[in-house]
Amino acid sequence: MKSPRGVWRCRDVSLPVSVRTHVMGILNVTPDSFSDGGRYAGVDAAVARGVEMAAGGADVIDVGGESTRPGAEPVAAAEELHRVIPVIEALAREVQVPISIDTAKAAVAVAAIQAGAVIVNDVTALRGDPRMAATVAGSGAGLVLMHMLGEPRTMQKNPRYGDVVAEVGAALAAWAKGAEVAGVERDHIVIDPGIGFGKTLEHNLLLMKHLPALAALGYPVLVGPSRKSFIHAALGLPMSERLEATAAAVAWSVAQGANLVRVHDVTEMVRVVRMTEAIRDAGAGFGEEEEEPGPPPVSDKVIIRGLTVFGYHGIHPHEQAQGQDFVVDIEAYLNLRPAGRSDDLDETVDYSDLSRRAAAIVASERFNLIEALAERLAAEVLEDPLVGRTVIRVSKPGALPGRNVETVLVEIERHR
Repeated sequence: MKSPRGVWRCRDVSLPVSVRTHVMGILNVTPDSFSDGGRYAGVDAAVARGVEMAAGGADVIDVGGESTRPGAEPVAAAEELHRVIPVIEALAREVQVPISIDTAKAAVAVAAIQAGAVIVNDVTALRGDPRMAATVAGSGAGLVLMHMLGEPRTMQKNPRYGDVVAEVGAALAAWAKGAEVAGVERDHIVIDPGIGFGKTLEHNLLLMKHLPALAALGYPVLVGPSRKSFIHAALGLPMSERLEATAAAVAWSVAQGANLVRVHDVTEMVRVVRMTEAIRDAGAGFGEEEEEPGPPPVSDKVIIRGLTVFGYHGIHPHEQAQGQDFVVDIEAYLNLRPAGRSDDLDETVDYSDLSRRAAAIVASERFNLIEALAERLAAEVLEDPLVGRTVIRVSKPGALPGRNVETVLVEIERHR
């Protein structure tokens, strides 16, 4: 059975990008990036900024050592390594947030992964270095494939498209398929339309307007509108005055289904994302009681009971720091008759794979509430198209030590 869409797998980390929009914080350790070049060029300043981003709610920190602004000159691999590796090594010790390396060079990606990065963000979509595909595939890292027309030095010189949405979508689909052929697993791939990379103002606006067409390609979509020149083209605003316009672009992207947004102003944009989601998802269950009754629910089910995993969930600092055991029960409701008649695993739930994925969620992701953990597990189960309903129980045996309580648990039931 194929891995479910909407969970982005990045080495030993799984990011639930179908459950909520994830915020990727931009950490440029360059002297010449278009927005913050030179501000975080020192290791101490860069690490302090990364820690600040993590505290502000960043889901990923994207470290870059080579500017890709329009007109930027290439940087030698040795210099790029000198800029990014000390920062990644230090951040990996300081924060629990997954780290991404923004590079088009396989040698830099290899060293960054060894230093602690779990994602490769390649603005050339594997076209800049013939070794990059094998590097990503062999490491199991997550991969961002971005669309760019040309290369940074020339990309903004009269870019032309017949149908920008169709052409960008076709290119991303082809590059993603090429990555899969090279050995990168599908659920490790995210696509990025490349706002500002070889596009006019009209091109950028059309891509953002039609984000659902890109989402229809079947890969999670990342959008990076932060502080970019299309805002100046639309509103005439200087770099220092683009926060509100960035917020508008982020809010629109979230409302249109973007799975990730890449931003400079993490704290502010996390708030924009969460508020937009709250509006977008309000009343999702309104009117359900008035719907015509359908066929009776399937009573067949596959049960995983007593899955015990050590994790770091809880509202108290010691729970987040020291961790504890969590016990999970999963009931997946589906019609088991086809599997019973065909004796074919593809007709049912692979409980070995499901238990592995559930254990990875409990072990590698972090939530304040076990209610939120249960929701995440339910979303994972319902990604399987055969499953129509699931019941999830998450218990926390050590929740109330010394109070003569055996366990505390939550139980939720969710339908497709």
